[in-house]
Amino acid sequence: MRLLIWLLVATLVIFHQDFWNWSNASLEYGIVPAGLAYHIWISLAASFVWLLACIFAWPEGVDEFDNDPGSSSQNGGDA
Repeated sequence: MRLLIWLLVATLVIFHQDFWNWSNASLEYGIVPAGLAYHIWISLAASFVWLLACIFAWPEGVDEFDNDPGSSSQNGGDA
């Protein structure tokens, strides 16, 4: 699944460069320029890919905190 997420991220990076919309002056939905509408959709796609990454590729134990009172990470360094 992580490979699929990386492939989706790479695809989004490639499709983010929308050189085919640079000279497109048409309006989408009657009010939104074509380039802006494209970036709205790619932003929604990026949000969905990030959701997939959080659900399926988030490493275990990263969001747990160290509750040991003698830990140097909670004392601000050297104790």
